[in-house]
Amino acid sequence: MRVLVIGGSAFLGRAFVTEALARGHEVTTFNRGQSYPDVPGTEAVHGDREVTADLERLVEGRQWDIVVDTSAYVPRVAGESARLLSGHASTYVFVSSVSAVRDFPAKPATDSSGLWDCEPDAGPEDGDYGVLKAGCERAVEQGFAGNVLIIQPGLILGPHENVARLPWWLTRISLGGRVLAPGDPSVAMQLIDARDIAIFSYDQAEKGVSDRFMVTGPQGNTTYGEWLELCRQVTGSDAEFVWVEDQFLVDHEVKVWIELPLWAPAGPDMDNFWKVSTSKAEAAGLRCRPVVETVRDTWEWLKEIPVSERVFGRKNVHGIAPEKEAAILADWSARESGG
Repeated sequence: MRVLVIGGSAFLGRAFVTEALARGHEVTTFNRGQSYPDVPGTEAVHGDREVTADLERLVEGRQWDIVVDTSAYVPRVAGESARLLSGHASTYVFVSSVSAVRDFPAKPATDSSGLWDCEPDAGPEDGDYGVLKAGCERAVEQGFAGNVLIIQPGLILGPHENVARLPWWLTRISLGGRVLAPGDPSVAMQLIDARDIAIFSYDQAEKGVSDRFMVTGPQGNTTYGEWLELCRQVTGSDAEFVWVEDQFLVDHEVKVWIELPLWAPAGPDMDNFWKVSTSKAEAAGLRCRPVVETVRDTWEWLKEIPVSERVFGRKNVHGIAPEKEAAILADWSARESGG
């Protein structure tokens, strides 16, 4: 088959490219060529998806069986791509997010949940990430004449992660010493490997499926404590985890999700964040590898990158500053000792 991946050089897009090549498909990638090197073995077309002339140059004289779009965050941008690619491919795979589901995470996300209200021609100023992803879904469905496969992932990890959640934890834990561990180690998580999203999506797209699926790991496939312990094991570190209560971290102004990646204070929203229904996707064939495999493979990739160069993140640089971590640990020890 012939596959076009919009993006395709970083993290999830790269996983889609690698999986397509492993299946023997012919792969074209379309990106600006500015962030990461293109995967060898692809036809790399460089251009900006927000420039109509670049999209027209991409489609001229080309046909694909499957388009994979991992990089649309604004509805009118997603819609323009879908319209110009219509007639040049049979199936459009749009990677959305579980955040597009209305009332999530205030309520659990299920297969019957609706989407946030957002027009298909909305601009970046018309909502936050989840709301705009809902608009992107509508834009692709309205703009593409063919099969539309909507994938709504949960929390994604894996090799080449450029958000730096797992890479930051692996790096910090590998350095050893006393490590600030946030909240309750028994908090159940729901994680999925980017490679498993790609496998499931191609399995559906190759069959011409036109549908919407929530795609994430099984509920409780690890806990926060188990996850950090896996990081310690694969790095061979002597790190000592110091578990600090949520409120203490809030009082010390630790940025939720950012400074201690994947941590947020306990509460209804956080509880529901790890309660995404995957029954429909599982019935269609979704299978997720063990979390230990994701952690191990991410470390094997990451350890070849010098620590000084492990700065990732499109909008936020994840991870707490060493001096802030040390100060919180000192204050926590003083409190625990009655000082």
